[in-house]
Amino acid sequence: MKRRFLLLASTGLLAAAASLHAQTAPIRILVGAPAGGTTDTMARVLAVELGKVLGRTVLVEDKPGAGGNIAADAVAKSPPDGNTLLMSFTSHAINATLYPSLPFDPEKDFTPLTMVSTSPAILVANPSLPANNIRELIALAKARPGKLNFAIGSLGSSVHLAGEAFKMMSGSYIVNIPYRGTAPAIQDVLAGQVEMMFANVGNAQAYIKAGRLKALGVTSPKRLAAFPDVPAIAEVLPGYESNAWFGLFAPGHMNPALAKRISDAARQAIASPEVQRRIAAEGATPVGNSPEEFARFVHAEIQRWGKVVKYSGARPE
Repeated sequence: MKRRFLLLASTGLLAAAASLHAQTAPIRILVGAPAGGTTDTMARVLAVELGKVLGRTVLVEDKPGAGGNIAADAVAKSPPDGNTLLMSFTSHAINATLYPSLPFDPEKDFTPLTMVSTSPAILVANPSLPANNIRELIALAKARPGKLNFAIGSLGSSVHLAGEAFKMMSGSYIVNIPYRGTAPAIQDVLAGQVEMMFANVGNAQAYIKAGRLKALGVTSPKRLAAFPDVPAIAEVLPGYESNAWFGLFAPGHMNPALAKRISDAARQAIASPEVQRRIAAEGATPVGNSPEEFARFVHAEIQRWGKVVKYSGARPE
């Protein structure tokens, strides 16, 4: 009897210790993109304030590769205890169609917590390009089919699919030149090796303001306050829209109460003045929606980008 009591007591102590460890161990936010990129920046901006709200240490760990799938797979296979989260981006929805098979289900194997921010892209060109607006570009592309090039910072990314949607809706043929990252792609556009590219506003705005790149159009439905003289592509191609988004996920099948607690903390962090300021500095817009709203959005994005992927015939690297 005494031995049984001791065994039960020991088991209880071990369970309590494990629970305490789960609540005090650092939270890891995995990022499926390289350090220094916008997704990594969003994760690090959020991590500091989220740690304050939860009273926990929050670490960011970059696991780039396969369009974000390496980090996503690691999170999908992690225990849903709140200690491992994913800062993902638009490719989370694009990859559902882009890759013939995935080791996870982009909806069922994740618990959406909140969208952190959205960021439109901007179509920029080397100043030597003989087109100064979207109408002129479409006319030039149709006059020279296959002679103009888009630099692609990452195949399967939102900026890649922004170009595919542009070609689909304008009926033009522009050749993709893939690069391993946004930085080398922009450098070649600056050097005139490639005519143009779609880039996140945060990556291109300094070059535009310095006159080293010219902006032809933005992918948001309306013009941006930062570039009021740059038209929305939708002004020429009605219905055109392409925004990058960044969102926080947990592993699938998380306890609803725990998911709500982390989501509420993340949304509180996003609403803080410092996080709002840092996100705006990246040319992005803070969001902080509910898990239900974010889940519906992700589902709709998978359907929307699936049509563009199938039209373009895009394939992963």
